[in-house]
Amino acid sequence: MRTRTAAAAVLLLACTVSACGSSSEPAAPKSTAKASAPEHEVDCSDTSLNQADWMEHCNTETPAESEAPVTDLAFGKPFVWPDGLEVTVLEAKVFTDWDEYEGPDPKNTEFRVRVKVDNKSDRAVDLDELSVSVDGATNGGTAALTVFSKGSAPLEGRLAKGVSAVKTSDNSLEKRYGKGIVVSMQRTTADDVLAFPEFIGTIK
Repeated sequence: MRTRTAAAAVLLLACTVSACGSSSEPAAPKSTAKASAPEHEVDCSDTSLNQADWMEHCNTETPAESEAPVTDLAFGKPFVWPDGLEVTVLEAKVFTDWDEYEGPDPKNTEFRVRVKVDNKSDRAVDLDELSVSVDGATNGGTAALTVFSKGSAPLEGRLAKGVSAVKTSDNSLEKRYGKGIVVSMQRTTADDVLAFPEFIGTIK
């Protein structure tokens, strides 16, 4: 009798532990998925928001024709930064107007890039914010910056609002890289690093 009672007690304990019976529903498995939340919440009314975040999360305007695309702009096509400063790479020409102390390097193509800057913003702009870099567009290569004596007009000084000017950037690129080039107009202000438009063309 004791044996049966003990066996019944063991069976009852086993059923309690293993949840015997069809009336008990198995507990739902815990979800491993986290509640969805935006990866990067941005307060578009925050005046301290940087330009990159504002452009990605808050800008709903369609870019003007002069602003898009940022890359592969043809020589002669303008690009406008948000504050209204407009830049256009006019041309790149082989330089031949040497003075008596200069001369061409037979291994390199020396050329001058002419850039038009048109200040359509509401304030004067420091042209030291701008710089030019040139890369080969065919099979690589980076042009070395230089300054030719005659006709040089570097990007420097201030440009008043409503005023435009044509500036120059002198460069030397190894001939093995060809004459197809990409001209990158870089702009860094005291507050931000702005978009770098790239103009593509050929040294004439």
